[in-house]
Amino acid sequence: MASPVPGLPTGLPVGTYDTYADAQRAVDYLSDQKFPVQNLAIVGTDLRQVERVTGRLTWGKVALGGLAGGAWLGLFVGLLLGLFTTGGWGRIILFSVIWGAIFMLIFALVGYAATGGRRDFTSKSVTIASKYEIFCQHQHADQARDLLAKLALKIS
Repeated sequence: MASPVPGLPTGLPVGTYDTYADAQRAVDYLSDQKFPVQNLAIVGTDLRQVERVTGRLTWGKVALGGLAGGAWLGLFVGLLLGLFTTGGWGRIILFSVIWGAIFMLIFALVGYAATGGRRDFTSKSVTIASKYEIFCQHQHADQARDLLAKLALKIS
């Protein structure tokens, strides 16, 4: 039986797929065939981190982001505080939004200044595997290979 603790899987590779969706489809097929899927693991290999640059970072964008984030945080805090008051909750929410926006504006600008212009861009990162292997415990590997071969024939 597979270990409940995450880590490197044991067993044998029984299928290799180009996308995670294909590997997931194969495991779903095995599940539909009443295969004991708790003996499987999907492992992404040859990992690459891809960072897509989404724009230029400026003082204005940093300030606007700090103001907006602080206003949302202040709104949340104000709503929570407003739950425990009997009156004047509108004023509590308003002041919480204002102080949250001011605090986060200062925090964002100081943080941006501390970078010294070393990272004047915004980006999004993702980790991608170039292939996905399904590993199966030794005692069930032959059955998994046979079932996955049938799936491959259905798809072709």
